[in-house]
Amino acid sequence: MKRYLPSFLSFLILTVLVELLVRQGFISESLLPSPSAVFKTLGEFHEEFRQAFFETLLNVLAGLGLSIVLGSLVAFVFSLSDLMKKAILPFAIFFQTVPIIAIAPLLVIYFGFGSPTVIASSFIVSVFPIIANTLMGLENTSESQKDLFLLYQASRLQTLLKLKIPQAYSHIYSGIKVSAGLAIIGAIAGEFVGGGGLGAMIDSARTQQRVDIVFGALLLLSFMGLAFIATLALVNKTILSRRPFASLS
Repeated sequence: MKRYLPSFLSFLILTVLVELLVRQGFISESLLPSPSAVFKTLGEFHEEFRQAFFETLLNVLAGLGLSIVLGSLVAFVFSLSDLMKKAILPFAIFFQTVPIIAIAPLLVIYFGFGSPTVIASSFIVSVFPIIANTLMGLENTSESQKDLFLLYQASRLQTLLKLKIPQAYSHIYSGIKVSAGLAIIGAIAGEFVGGGGLGAMIDSARTQQRVDIVFGALLLLSFMGLAFIATLALVNKTILSRRPFASLS
């Protein structure tokens, strides 16, 4: 708990400072609402925020889950086949370089309004870091270890499962951490055009000039991201304490 104390104190000081500046009229409430106003709005529209939060959360989890499964499988295939890597990897890089907000309208055409578009948007944004980090970890296996497996006539699949994946664990974990944040960004971009969730609330509040609702939604999104990171850290700590390759990562 002590390591989180400085962050908590700085957040508390910043909150009090903003509250004082807004109340004293140094900052217009139409530009930056006071923290008390944001919390009041969260209480006033708690049911709408609750429904929107869990809708966004489910879409993010679905998009991130697809990214982890399909991204890892693609990286494994790339590791086993240089031909597949050269043929497909450029397309993965292309999707990563195109802004999601530019292709989100296409997703609405393909998948319609609602969760399918949001999940697709979340998946597209978050899949590449998993592919890139997993592949990097798989390719960082030392030549001496690969030669040892070759000496014992291990197949390429056995080498992948028993050597490369355990060695690449730290890279896989790093990729998932990056993708967890990106999945939220992708989901919100999808909700801007596909509707639903906190993204739709933010877009609706924008047209109404309700900055308090926008900040309330942003606060919930920040909480969601922190919850993801904390959960991943807990899972990582549990795995490293139980797996034999903990010392390698």
